[in-house]
Amino acid sequence: MKAMILAAGLGTRLRPLTDERPKALVEVAGRTLLEITLASLRAIGIREVIINAHHLACMVLEYLKTNKNFGMRIEVSQEDVLLDTGGGLKKAAWFFLNDSNQSGEPFILHNVDVVSTIDLVRMVQFHINHQSLATLAVKDRRTQRYLLFDDQDQLCGRQNGREQAPEFVRSPSPAQALAFSGIHVISPRLLAMMTEEGAFPIIASYLRLAAQQEKILAFRSDEYYWRDLGKPEDLRQVEVDLKQEAFLPPPLV
Repeated sequence: MKAMILAAGLGTRLRPLTDERPKALVEVAGRTLLEITLASLRAIGIREVIINAHHLACMVLEYLKTNKNFGMRIEVSQEDVLLDTGGGLKKAAWFFLNDSNQSGEPFILHNVDVVSTIDLVRMVQFHINHQSLATLAVKDRRTQRYLLFDDQDQLCGRQNGREQAPEFVRSPSPAQALAFSGIHVISPRLLAMMTEEGAFPIIASYLRLAAQQEKILAFRSDEYYWRDLGKPEDLRQVEVDLKQEAFLPPPLV
């Protein structure tokens, strides 16, 4: 099984920490966000990973070289301009298709600035059991942007804030607004369906495909620890949380 780590963002919310280093190399508990994400993936047996990079990409390359890729096969997809989630995945599609593997084995797409205890093995098995095109880890929490899922856990729309009118792409029955957690399990057949060009969010592809009755499913992850590390105060909170419970994966050596 393979994975992609999304690490190309500018990390503007993490400034000044990202003024002289990429978001992926920001540290929490003495470990980089990139190493923590790689450790989470390797803990479930993943040894082949592609990472997209843009801001100070040379530092990511040097970091991986210094650490001998942590004993994994790691490729870096450098983006001259930011391509957003969808565009970044589309540029890196070769990594999941170049071995002519027709088995349809899914892959994981994981934001580098997310720390969680979400059971990735269980999530992958859920994806396979339901023959989903894409499966999204979601939680019932407050956010500025919600995804809407029907009573079959299928994506049916989105909503900006609880006060805004929902935007449906398929008939809801009724819909629940949930927050996306930045972790996807994706069938490789999605790659050929991404007709959008240039820089685009993958949610745009998901909504278009959901409107065409493709199965984009919610994986409920309410029971797991999760935190987006988009701001310095989030890093500090994780440090506090770690004093209560050791939830980070073992370091890579």
